[in-house]
Amino acid sequence: MGKYLLKLPKMGESIAEATITKWLKEVGDIVDVDESIVEIATDKVDSDVPSEFKGKLIKKNFEVNDVVKVGEVIAEIETDSKDNDKSKIISREKENELITDNDEEITVSETEVMNVPSIDLLKNEKDNTEIDKSDKFFSPLVKNIAKKENISQQELNLIPGSGKEGRVTKQDILNYIESKSSKPVHTPISEPFTEPKPSLEDQIIELDRMGKIIFDHMSNSKKISAHVQSFVEVDVTNLWEWRDRYKNSFQEKEGQKLTFTPLFIDAVIKSLKDYPILNSSIIDEKIIMKRSINIGMATAIENGNLIVPVIKNADHLNLKGLTLAVNDLSNRARSNLLKPEEISDGTYTVTNVGNFGSIMGTPIINQPQVGIIAIGVIRKTPSVIETNNGDFIGIRKKLILSHTYDHRIINGSIGGSFVKRVAEYLEDWDMNQII
Repeated sequence: MGKYLLKLPKMGESIAEATITKWLKEVGDIVDVDESIVEIATDKVDSDVPSEFKGKLIKKNFEVNDVVKVGEVIAEIETDSKDNDKSKIISREKENELITDNDEEITVSETEVMNVPSIDLLKNEKDNTEIDKSDKFFSPLVKNIAKKENISQQELNLIPGSGKEGRVTKQDILNYIESKSSKPVHTPISEPFTEPKPSLEDQIIELDRMGKIIFDHMSNSKKISAHVQSFVEVDVTNLWEWRDRYKNSFQEKEGQKLTFTPLFIDAVIKSLKDYPILNSSIIDEKIIMKRSINIGMATAIENGNLIVPVIKNADHLNLKGLTLAVNDLSNRARSNLLKPEEISDGTYTVTNVGNFGSIMGTPIINQPQVGIIAIGVIRKTPSVIETNNGDFIGIRKKLILSHTYDHRIINGSIGGSFVKRVAEYLEDWDMNQII
């Protein structure tokens, strides 16, 4: 008999750990090929981990709510060695290892497993040098919280951990911080501050896990980046008429809707090529210019939260490819069927606030990016139309683009020019192109 070690796979550039949320199999259960064994949650998305081999689950190394690092063994599965293809393990998941009948251990080298260290992890390592010197393991999330709250290494070592092998979990450090803040503090004010208490008529709503993640991400982004906005009004009458011309034939041919979102994204991609500084991130006071253009598109889901699926290498897609990608990712986002790698590594984000009837918005930057554009609702407006025979008033279809950018590296000239260039691509839409 052989043994298959199920490890937490690498799930994206910025994801270093995940939390066990539910075991789908118990010790002694039979597991089929590609059958999910455990559900996990990261700070970006929920997912599950399947087995690559048929066998019996013989050991679970973590319990629900335990935090697991990428590469750690989650569970062990006893397999029939005749069904095990060693080369298949290495080619499909370069993070797993197999122990054969004669106990020979086959392991993939660390360089194959880790590839290039993510920028986010390098930043965490540099920012938490003191904490990293400890012999005790602390997850990147715990270390970031400790750094943010100015908790020293000595103080962190004293926090009792409720996780596996006494590890300090996110809840442990949050409880510790709360207990510290609850201690009486002598301040020179006449009356002590008391938190307002809800009345009997008030409704108390607990944030769900994703709500808490969004809460933290938005708060941190405002603390990190110097947010500045530029606004441009765009005449999209020609764009509207072009879409009207092709939307029915596209629906009949592809079985999908032709929405405005991929048309907007197409203009954004062209503008990013003209202003590549907007397709970058800031790491340790250095500007990292991204070669790939990976467009994140903010998508509302049924519970009111937002998720940002990413179109990878969007500049390699034509208009039809963009439309199919937008429809696929948005549909699966609303059905909670996205994979972790499909919501990571974005380089610039687009949000269509016009879907909710908003004239414009001032979106918050999706870290570590340096820009995000919001597209307002399309409205019929009276406009001055210039012609060779004079000016006259006509009805045009217009919207407002709102560009939020990081003023630490993007000045008003570049930020304003970028959104103006997006407007120009939309106004100068090629009416002769087909999809």
